[in-house]
Amino acid sequence: MSPQLPQFKDIQLWETACTHRSYFNEHPEVQEDNERLEFLGDAVLGFLVGKLLYQKYPQMREGELSRLRSRLVNNEHQLAEFALSLNLDQHLRLGKGAEKEGTRQNPDVLSDTLEAVIGAYFLDAGIEAVEQFIEPLFSAIAEQVTATSELDQNYKGQLQEWALAYCGLIPRYSIRQETGADHAKEFTVEVRIGSEVYGVGVGESKKTAEKRAAKAALEAQNAAGGKN
Repeated sequence: MSPQLPQFKDIQLWETACTHRSYFNEHPEVQEDNERLEFLGDAVLGFLVGKLLYQKYPQMREGELSRLRSRLVNNEHQLAEFALSLNLDQHLRLGKGAEKEGTRQNPDVLSDTLEAVIGAYFLDAGIEAVEQFIEPLFSAIAEQVTATSELDQNYKGQLQEWALAYCGLIPRYSIRQETGADHAKEFTVEVRIGSEVYGVGVGESKKTAEKRAAKAALEAQNAAGGKN
């Protein structure tokens, strides 16, 4: 199901959230543009995405969570994509000059407007309603980012910390399979804690395969509740 813009009880808040300063400057009857709401929405968004990632990725350390949050919240093009998926560009109120300049498709403006809508919705309906609105958007993209990027994560270090804490053992890695020609090798590595296999990874190098095996082990433990 495609994402939907929230329904506002206070229509004035919604209209202000969609009001670019160019429209405000050309319409003296309008009391405010959306820049103050953008400021508020940025703060609310940072908090809620931080909470989402904290709960979704219990194995991630502080630095990794910060990098992932930055990729999601401080990426103006990502926010602009969200805005377009919500058809927010169609609701944006622009001045005539800004309209001619193509501002309706400007990624910076779209991302700012989405933040303003989040700020306005926070004032209109509260933090829990905003959380329900943004969670599907950011949860899905977080999964994509973590699936396609290592985020500089030290998966082997994390797994060793977990294994020592809960099992009193150090993980051991071994090659299960090695295939391909010399110039295109593919390694399958398994990681054991004690006698049990906790994860398997495949990669173009032993190091990459070990890292992916550690990641698989961590994800399995996360799904199982974090403890044996």
